[in-house]
Amino acid sequence: MIKLGMSLPQLHWYDLRTDVAAVARGYEEIGLDSAWAFERLLVPEDQSGSGAHGLFQMPDVPWPDYYRDAPEPLTVLTTAGAVTSRIELGTNVLVAPLHLPVRLAKTLASVDEIIGGRLIAGLGTGWSIDEYQATAPRPFAERGAALDEFLDVAEAVWGPDPVKFHNERYEITPATVGPKPARRIPVVLGGGRGRALDRIARRADGWLPTNLTPAQIGTQLTQLRQTAADHGRDPGEIGCITQVIKRDFERVTTAGRAAYAGDFEQLTEDVAALAEAGVDHVFLASSSAARDRAELLDWAAAFHSAVRAAGL
Repeated sequence: MIKLGMSLPQLHWYDLRTDVAAVARGYEEIGLDSAWAFERLLVPEDQSGSGAHGLFQMPDVPWPDYYRDAPEPLTVLTTAGAVTSRIELGTNVLVAPLHLPVRLAKTLASVDEIIGGRLIAGLGTGWSIDEYQATAPRPFAERGAALDEFLDVAEAVWGPDPVKFHNERYEITPATVGPKPARRIPVVLGGGRGRALDRIARRADGWLPTNLTPAQIGTQLTQLRQTAADHGRDPGEIGCITQVIKRDFERVTTAGRAAYAGDFEQLTEDVAALAEAGVDHVFLASSSAARDRAELLDWAAAFHSAVRAAGL
């Protein structure tokens, strides 16, 4: 049975004091398997110019307004975890290179311990030069190496004590570093080509694509698992959690419906295709479209009901 999730109400028109907890409880009561929070450190005022400051570094493409005032994702997930007992809680994605590696590894372990072993670490390298300039320990050009460095550090910090680690930047002399995660934290990585896919094949528990069609995911997942086998891994170890950004649920009546467009019945057809392609977990990023927590919960209930009624 494919796992189902939804994004949490993390945006500025929700009441963060009440809505995060209320929606997390609601998701669990509905029967969803997961809830998700994203990371956005800042929104630059100047988004013009050559493209370095535009959305995804595209020239003069503005950042969406809903990125403003987004709370820190691990705080959101800890809040959600405090009022739930079953659903997994994931980041989509946490930009690991924006953080000091040892500190981030300890924070993730602490959150996982507090919420009882339900954290999914969805990680990526990010794309905002402004965020890197504000806080990253390493420059934007080294973002891939920085993610690898974090994975190295996390493996040590989450492992048994005494922890020992050394590279050209950081050293942990034999030391106790706790708490340890309540379980082995699943690490799923974003990215869709080149070195990013090779990193997933070598190091990750799974792939976290966004809005790729079922056919695209099936093709890349086959390639990814073959690459994992080439690295000496069991290709069955590579899972796939797909994020679907969906902002309306109106039925599409015209021919040639795009993937993920349409109502819940049509979306269920796409979920079936994702499952056939090898996806084992899909979640909707729809909190940016809902007017309030009631609408978000209505969508979550309809999504869960439609997919489970189809036997998926």
